[in-house]
Amino acid sequence: MTPHGRLKAFGNQLVEVHLWLREELAALREDVDSYLAGGTRLRELRTHCLTFCSALNRHHTGEDQVAFPEMAEQYPELRPVLEELRRDHQLVEDSLRRLDVLVGELDQAKDPAEVRREMDSLAALMETHFVYEEKRIVAALNALNVPDWEGSMPDFLLTDDAEH
Repeated sequence: MTPHGRLKAFGNQLVEVHLWLREELAALREDVDSYLAGGTRLRELRTHCLTFCSALNRHHTGEDQVAFPEMAEQYPELRPVLEELRRDHQLVEDSLRRLDVLVGELDQAKDPAEVRREMDSLAALMETHFVYEEKRIVAALNALNVPDWEGSMPDFLLTDDAEH
């Protein structure tokens, strides 16, 4: 139990969401490899890509719109870190957009290895971002007191649409 009576501290939940997103990205990468080897059907790959991109976007949008403003108010010294994390979110969003276009064009005369390269780039970017975020804000999130989050989990701490 945390000081505010929560079963799990928000920062610990953030780490769990990051682990889930890493697992989802690994599964998507496997689907890309399977497709390139002639296994996974394109429709399934596109669906999985859309689902993953949507979940990652929901997580980052929730941080930008809900978590970071609350943290900036309660911990003003973290504002520069939060701004850096927002910039990372934009880089991730740009990569997701490129990935979506590449997966959407796989059945055309495009180089399918481009998808794999973008996946590798996204994976590296996400890992760097997650590690930095976890080192810099988990402790503050664990200490954060936001009663409104108790009754309804904020989007950035959800792992799938079933939790809405």
